Amino acid sequence: MEPIDEKVIRTSFANCSKGEAQRISLPRGLSELPWPDMDFLGWRDPGAPDRGYLVAVRDDRLVGVTLRAPQGIRRGFTKTTVCSLCLTGHPGTGVCLLVAPRAGVAGRQGNTVGAYVCADLACSLYLRGKKQTGLRVPYEETLPLEDKIERTLTNLDAFLDKVLAD
Repeated sequence: MEPIDEKVIRTSFANCSKGEAQRISLPRGLSELPWPDMDFLGWRDPGAPDRGYLVAVRDDRLVGVTLRAPQGIRRGFTKTTVCSLCLTGHPGTGVCLLVAPRAGVAGRQGNTVGAYVCADLACSLYLRGKKQTGLRVPYEETLPLEDKIERTLTNLDAFLDKVLAD
């Protein structure tokens, strides 16, 4: 992914108002992120842990979506869960349900789309081995990295299709 600046990120959001997009807390050190290793930009808001954000390239333009993690849901620390985007296994709370309001009228009516994804939205870094999940015995895929990236982007597109559907 190419580096993107604050203004472009804020104008990319499709499932919130312009005012809400202006109030989003962007990731610290935006210019220092590992852009070449990222297939999309995802982050959680440190000031509001139930909020997350995702910005991806779709049809040669950026599309951003706001996400929420349901409050009060506890996951077992002994279970292994798998991200629905990158299929990376995580122990305990490494995967969480993130819910996006749908874009347009459906979203204003309260309709949402959810997916179980890496809690820190760092799918790209897990795929490339730049970040470890903490599993004692991580599983290893024989699929080449390019195919893992393609699969992740296909899964992300399917999720975004549901969020952006009219």
